[in-house]
Amino acid sequence: MTSSPRLIKKYPNRRLYDTETSAYITLADVKQLVLDNESFQVVDAKSKEDLTRSILLQIILEEEAGGKPLFSSQMLSQIIRFYGHAMQGMMGAYLEKTMSTFVEIQDSVQEQSRGVLDGQVTPSSELWTQFMSMQAPMMQSVMSSYIDQSKKLFVQMQEQMEANTRTMFDTFNRNTPEKDSDK
Repeated sequence: MTSSPRLIKKYPNRRLYDTETSAYITLADVKQLVLDNESFQVVDAKSKEDLTRSILLQIILEEEAGGKPLFSSQMLSQIIRFYGHAMQGMMGAYLEKTMSTFVEIQDSVQEQSRGVLDGQVTPSSELWTQFMSMQAPMMQSVMSSYIDQSKKLFVQMQEQMEANTRTMFDTFNRNTPEKDSDK
């Protein structure tokens, strides 16, 4: 049974109202909903426009400004360059799939580590940090391999699209009658 997402209304005074708890909440509260994997939707109280993405982007902006950034300036510049580009939709799907794969790998490592530690030791945060620091090189290797494969596929796909475009234009040019320039 799937329930509808938790509804959060954003009012003109920029306040967020959680309809489930009947209380005003902050961006920090919305961030906690994300961390808790809680399904929610933020809508404008008057227009009913979906504002979920803009609220999530605000949270990312605060996180980026508040500590060690996840995105480098170079990466953000590259992302910006894809807006309005023919590959924008493909890049969005690619980034989403890459993030999903990363999360799956992370979940798998966590599940395997629970199996190793299950019943033997209750993992403290210090033990977990030590374990994950040992896993980091393995994770980097797995992700590096995945990214290399993705890069190769992406380049192959781009080359195929270019070849298809050339073929299409060549066919178009052959079927277009030439103008008589001698007359």
